[in-house]
Amino acid sequence: MEESPAAARWRVPPAQTALKCAAAAVFAVLAALSDEPGGLLLAAVATLGSGGLALRDLLAPVRVAADPGAVTVVTGFAGHRTLTWPEVLDVGTDERRRFLSTTRLLEIRTDDDLYLFSAFDLGADVREVADELDRLRAGGPRS
Repeated sequence: MEESPAAARWRVPPAQTALKCAAAAVFAVLAALSDEPGGLLLAAVATLGSGGLALRDLLAPVRVAADPGAVTVVTGFAGHRTLTWPEVLDVGTDERRRFLSTTRLLEIRTDDDLYLFSAFDLGADVREVADELDRLRAGGPRS
């Protein structure tokens, strides 16, 4: 989390972006070296997928930014939408258990949209982010 006295920003960790770039490069090399059509197709799809995810991280690394007046979220591939706090109906987390894993998501709900962010998007625990967003929304003091 990056902070100023009255604002907070949560971004994709740079190491995660570097890993996606490296994966795209490895898949591209595999595609170039493949002499089978099936292998080429598989490596090309993997290159495009990991490259697309890396590009999104590079174009929109900050996924959520907030201050006492508004919250800005990433929408679509790399767009941004600024929501004033009165537009935000709820900030919370959703936790799901499946088999041996637990998935937690930050939820920012408005009248017409639901924005979901994972710890991988934010570089922080989603419960801590939700608590900080609630403090900023209330305009209260930081702990």
